[in-house]
Amino acid sequence: MPESLLPPPPPPPLSPRRDLTAGLVVFLVALPLCLGIALASGAPLFSGLVAGVVGGIVVGLLSGSHTSVAGPAAGLTAVVAAQIAALGSFEAFLVAVVLAGVVQIALGVARAGFLSAFIPSSVIKGLLAAIGVILILKQIPHVVGHDPDPEGDFSFFQPDQRNTFTELIDTVDDFHTGAAVVGVLSVLLLFGWDRSKRLKKSPVPAPLLVVLLGVGLSALFRTLGGEWAIEPKHMVQVPVAGSFSEFLGFLRHPAFEHLSNPAVYFAALTLAAVASLETLLNLEAVDKIDPRQRNSPPSRELIAQGVGNVASGLIGGLPVTSVIVRSSVNINAGGQTKASAVFHGVLLLVSVALFAAWLNVIPLSCLAAILLVTGLKLASPALVRQMWAGGRHQFVPFATTVVAIVFTDLLVGVMLGLAVAAGFILWSNARRPLRVFREKHLRGEVVHVELATQVSFLNRAALAKIFDEVPTGGHVLLDARGTDYIDPDILDLIRDFDEVTGPARGVQVSLVGFRKRYHLEDRLQYVDHSTRDLQEALTPVQVLQILKDGHERFHTGRRITRDLSRQVLATAGGQHPLAVVLSCIDSRAPVELIFDLGVGDVFSVRIAGNVTSANVLGSVEYACAVAGTKLVVVMGHTRCGAVSAAVGLACSGKSAREATGCQHLDHIVDEVQRAVDVPACGGVDKLPPDERQAFVDAVARKNVQLVVRRALEQSTTLAELVRDGRIMVVGALYDVATGGLEFLPQG
Repeated sequence: MPESLLPPPPPPPLSPRRDLTAGLVVFLVALPLCLGIALASGAPLFSGLVAGVVGGIVVGLLSGSHTSVAGPAAGLTAVVAAQIAALGSFEAFLVAVVLAGVVQIALGVARAGFLSAFIPSSVIKGLLAAIGVILILKQIPHVVGHDPDPEGDFSFFQPDQRNTFTELIDTVDDFHTGAAVVGVLSVLLLFGWDRSKRLKKSPVPAPLLVVLLGVGLSALFRTLGGEWAIEPKHMVQVPVAGSFSEFLGFLRHPAFEHLSNPAVYFAALTLAAVASLETLLNLEAVDKIDPRQRNSPPSRELIAQGVGNVASGLIGGLPVTSVIVRSSVNINAGGQTKASAVFHGVLLLVSVALFAAWLNVIPLSCLAAILLVTGLKLASPALVRQMWAGGRHQFVPFATTVVAIVFTDLLVGVMLGLAVAAGFILWSNARRPLRVFREKHLRGEVVHVELATQVSFLNRAALAKIFDEVPTGGHVLLDARGTDYIDPDILDLIRDFDEVTGPARGVQVSLVGFRKRYHLEDRLQYVDHSTRDLQEALTPVQVLQILKDGHERFHTGRRITRDLSRQVLATAGGQHPLAVVLSCIDSRAPVELIFDLGVGDVFSVRIAGNVTSANVLGSVEYACAVAGTKLVVVMGHTRCGAVSAAVGLACSGKSAREATGCQHLDHIVDEVQRAVDVPACGGVDKLPPDERQAFVDAVARKNVQLVVRRALEQSTTLAELVRDGRIMVVGALYDVATGGLEFLPQG
């Protein structure tokens, strides 16, 4: 079997060890991010660490997500900086964080998380790819020791009037030799580790080795001195407390006297809206890359994030959201349950409280290498190819989201991506809002208009054009069975055509599937069953064409719309079928379906092998001479069990009773065997399956032609009706494998 057709390998079994190692890796990456985001936001450095601890422990315990990791978000830095400046103090800002958490809890209780279901997958995948591109662009300078901007500043335009690309250019002339060696070796180690199956199964995670390598090389380079020594500004810089009381002094608390300031409430609503939207977006994105493809409850996540923000605000932390960078690192490191997120929060708390000085010997370049490799996985060429293959309605919103996020920020980019995706939906809906096809009913042509699932005012012009094109004296069927919503403007247009415009032009309007609230009663005004006057008016050739057209509809999946209960009532007082079909009892050859006919349109005589007998001919004679049908069709089919049995018995010389134990089957087999060339079937059993089936199908074809001839030979009634031109007798062979039908020449 080709490798592309093999099912994907099952995810590894749940393992606490994998969660612990993943939590350790996330901790190492989250540490500089928490500090950098706080610095970029204009907030105290310790507030970023507090948010990281709360996001890991509090949100991790309450969240319903298995792989999402919460903490301070780079996407909120501009909002946080603006609100701190507007409120005048960080303590006043903390009040807004607490209130924002309360708002998020209310949103979660109100189940506002359902909004995440309306985000197109093209935008979500664009978000993932954009974060990957940003990680690559932003981490390259840190990998080689160019650290003028804090880790975690992911915005394109920076406070120092530089941008992402100018920082890359500056890196050419400003890199640190020791840090660059650590960074490059770390990237190579991570790539080599990923490509070795044995190393990937190792209990020691590669990012931990990268950190140990960075610390060891940093110590070595310190002895070399000069350009090799990695300075503190190229290291993690955690605030170090000399005592427990000094550590507690790092914590800030909200000044609730600012509750009287209206600006605090505006800031709270702004933070709640932005943080909730970012959480929902990131939650959808994380679920996309979860190897187990689990769904996270979005409303529960809003509640968890709200509780986290209340807690973070009370003890001096930045606002928290679900964060795609840490979450993707968690998944890449093998995180399987939320235990990894909680463990990373515990490590942050313990290490910052007890081992801050030890953390400050970790070079930023080795941590940047971990993020760089994560970015390469998120922005993979395979993802771009997949979106390109999905067509422009998938690729354009995807590409717009990527470019916009890279050059602006996450929320602006997502909004632009959503706008482009919505534009494609509206454009597609305006171009092909309705499915229109013409149905050939027994009484004439009906223009069938199948309304879309959502019919908005944008569809008014298209529907008005269809109404204008209905010919005078025509018939239109409006089908709303698959419709969930119809705009009031469209309903007014339909009512006007039904009550005024249509009748003035002699156009009849039929309605089906309209809900009660639309105040449009379902009705079919065309005759969709055979009547006496129709039967008398048609010629045998016209009836044959009706059957051919019906089969064409069946074969192409365009069966006409019928109200079967209405047909039952209409035919209860009498029947006037147009044709009689002699066919096999095979369940794969239902006559009414094959010819797309309704109740009362056709007589059906079914017998194994579609053979004749006195009883069969009596039924056919009654249908033609008494009931007035104009056409007799003898319909055989391929892969017929009766024909196959007749061939096998003819070649073996056995009787049906001897072979099957059926008492009366010989009568049918004998009739079918008239079409079998016994001398030619001697080696049939030795033929390959395909050739043997072709032989049996050829016998089925010949059997149909013999039945047509024998019916006319044995029934003078039918022969006279044919001579008088009142009926036709034709043969047909139905292919049960393809659904095709071939009308046979008599022979």
